[in-house]
Amino acid sequence: MAARPTWQGHLKLSLVTCPVALYTATTSAADVRFHLINPDTHNRIRMVPTDPDAGPVERSHLVRGYEVSKDEYVLFDDADFDKVRLESTKTIAIDKFVDEAEIDRLYWDDPFFVVPEKGAGVEAFAVIRDAMQKQGKVALGQLVLRGKERQLALEVRGKGLVAYTLRAHDEVRDADDYFDDIPKVKADADMVEIAARIIAQKEADFDPTAFKDRYDDALREMIKAKTKGGKGLVDVAEPDDTNVIDLMAALKNSLKGSAGGARKPAAKKPAAKSAPRKKTA
Repeated sequence: MAARPTWQGHLKLSLVTCPVALYTATTSAADVRFHLINPDTHNRIRMVPTDPDAGPVERSHLVRGYEVSKDEYVLFDDADFDKVRLESTKTIAIDKFVDEAEIDRLYWDDPFFVVPEKGAGVEAFAVIRDAMQKQGKVALGQLVLRGKERQLALEVRGKGLVAYTLRAHDEVRDADDYFDDIPKVKADADMVEIAARIIAQKEADFDPTAFKDRYDDALREMIKAKTKGGKGLVDVAEPDDTNVIDLMAALKNSLKGSAGGARKPAAKKPAAKSAPRKKTA
């Protein structure tokens, strides 16, 4: 396997334990990336850690500090962090099982592939995996990852497992703080019916391969144009806000347009199980 594991340890269900590795399930390798350049010298800017009194310092020499009061810090080095020993530092202990629908989508975060290490532990991994599949449940456990203990939701996928980090309750804002100020409006029943028909005409199966990052593509085209000496700029007009007076007419025109390009819905086939959140947002 080409990728390096993000974490290595053990997966534990009661008395059954097996060595596993976690691999990041997503990648940003294809993203367009930019560097900061000084336009006067065309030199790439280097971010150098600098002490206001001593000047530039080696990053490897630095330690972390927690501010207990203004300008007063408690210092921590790697040895200090090694002293914080939790079972979840090296073990994912499954402590309960829930239905996937019980976990609010706002809590789902980053996915990781859970792969058994080669050796005698593969059989134990298969026992845990097949038991989870038989029960049709999502497993919950904890793991210290990147300097923080996170709750994990694990589900069966093919021959392996996928573990999603779950956001803590205090990391998720209360939706009511944002939605309470939305005015109460009684939508016109006829307009809702037309909008529902438009939605029905646009029904389709989810196909992640069909999505293309047009912004990323536009950046690549601009890079190509600039490489050739062009500007590569594109002007795009913003849509006007909906005119409430013409809303019914707009809906009817939209319905006609959708009908003209509508296709006969294909027979639905079981879709591959996808990440239940962002569920990447």
